[in-house]
Amino acid sequence: MPRRPTVSISEFAVSDGAAGPYGITAGPDGALWFTLVHQGRIGRLTPDGAVTSYQLESASGGPSLITTGPDGALWFTEFRGHRIGRITTSGDITSFPLPTPDAGPFGITTGPDGALWFTETTADRIGRITPDGDVTEFPLPLTGAFPSALATGPDDRLWFTMNQANAIGAIGLDGDVTVHPLPTPASAPVGITAGTDGALWFVEIGAGRIGRIEPDGKLDEFALPDSGSRPHAITADADGTCWFTEWGANRIGRITPDGHIDEHPLPTPSSEPHGITQGPDGAIWTALEIGTLARLATP
Repeated sequence: MPRRPTVSISEFAVSDGAAGPYGITAGPDGALWFTLVHQGRIGRLTPDGAVTSYQLESASGGPSLITTGPDGALWFTEFRGHRIGRITTSGDITSFPLPTPDAGPFGITTGPDGALWFTETTADRIGRITPDGDVTEFPLPLTGAFPSALATGPDDRLWFTMNQANAIGAIGLDGDVTVHPLPTPASAPVGITAGTDGALWFVEIGAGRIGRIEPDGKLDEFALPDSGSRPHAITADADGTCWFTEWGANRIGRITPDGHIDEHPLPTPSSEPHGITQGPDGAIWTALEIGTLARLATP
């Protein structure tokens, strides 16, 4: 029986409970950057525990997911403001409106072409924005798909979850889209990440499963011990395992490339874990909507 890895968990207060830390990423400056979805702010936590936050133009824009861009700035989606935002490590903010009204941008990542790619949940489109703000949009072949998170695959395509279409999509740099239906009904995939094993790993919030898909479309699913745990976001670490948040069970999970699963309860009840990333310090960090960031470290 594989030994369950020892994990120490500590929490860092970064806002009040109403602000809602949501997305999180490792910045190019050695700090953690995160969104405060309910207050329209972007936050920063340094390795020594110093917290700074920056107010966006709209407090109701709903900043959601955040990533480091190719230009050394942080880029993020504004789900309710229908904009793509950019913030430098010194706190200068720029905002780019989208051509399609009420697009609901959510997932965002740097593509292999030096642009930022993002999902438009309510417009059934995948968007692309260059560092200087030029936007292109690509329609999906499905309606009502609710494209959510996305990640760059080893094949230089952008892979994304389609939460309401029960499918995983892949889009080439030319806009060509391939759709892979999932075998489990109503699985409602959300988070997705590129693993170190050449596959994409994703979470099925509706079915309580972790999925794995290879660039040729080969699919595997791994059931969690608690089918109602509501896995939400997922990230790969440097040693080939993936870590994910269990929003409905107040846990952080870990899955190895061969499908072995470990789960770790968070110390604060009902902390609502959302975004997750590997930090500059090598630890796993997750944003807790109660107003804290949790750090998970293994020996």
